[in-house]
Amino acid sequence: MEELHDGEGESVTGCRGLDCAHGDADLGEYPAGFVEAVESEGTGRTADGRYLNWSYDIGYWLDTAPRDTAGRRLEPFVSAAADPGVLPRGTTFRIAGCGRTEDGGRPHATVCAALRDGRWKVTDEFTPGLGGSRHLDLYIGEETGRDFTSSAWYLSLVGVSLLKT
Repeated sequence: MEELHDGEGESVTGCRGLDCAHGDADLGEYPAGFVEAVESEGTGRTADGRYLNWSYDIGYWLDTAPRDTAGRRLEPFVSAAADPGVLPRGTTFRIAGCGRTEDGGRPHATVCAALRDGRWKVTDEFTPGLGGSRHLDLYIGEETGRDFTSSAWYLSLVGVSLLKT
C-alpha cells in the first residue's frame, strides 16, 4: 500500500490498463519505496485506491484490482504462480508441510497454519527460469503494515511439500 512507503517521488510510466505492454503513459508519481515493493511483489494499492501492477513481461500498469498478467484478479491464499514446466496453470494444491526458512529456521506457526489452510491454484506463470527450479509464488494479500518485508509473513521457504488436489 502506497501509504506505508517513504522515499523520494518516482515517476512511473506504463500502461493505463492491461491492454498493452511496456507502455509510456504517465501513471503518476509514487514514493520510491512503494515502486520498489511493486516491482518486487507485482502489485500495490495506490493512495487513490487503484492498483499499480508490474510484471517482467508487461511492465507497469494501473488497474482496479491486483491482477496477474492475464488479467485475472489475485485472490489471497488462492492465487499462485509457478514455472509451467513444474506446475501448469490450473493445478490446484495445498501446502502439506511448510519446510524451513532459507536460513534453516522454522516459519512462524501462525504463518505456516495460514499457508496450509489456503486452497491454492496456479493462475499465473513465471517466465521459465526466472523463478528458479521448483519455485512457487503465493499471493497472501496486501501489506498489513510498515516494514512488512521484515515481518514473519514475508518469507521464502525451502523443502515445502505440496498435495495436489
